[in-house]
Amino acid sequence: MGQVLVRNLATAVVRNLKMRAKQHRRSLQEELKEILEQAAQQNAKDVQAKVNEVRKLFADRKFSDSSNLIRRDRAR
Repeated sequence: MGQVLVRNLATAVVRNLKMRAKQHRRSLQEELKEILEQAAQQNAKDVQAKVNEVRKLFADRKFSDSSNLIRRDRAR
């Protein structure tokens, strides 16, 4: 079985991962392993299916053009 070493993670990231592990009653290593295994199992078809699902949710909605708001905000 392979091993991975991740260096220089932000303190807040490690803290959040430890809290997540505690919520799931797992060690930090077990939690990280679960996260990585789930991420590795996702494939492009699954992601595209989720994107299409979200697009259907918003298909009938109209959204205003926010470019003017963004320009004004940048000009501040």
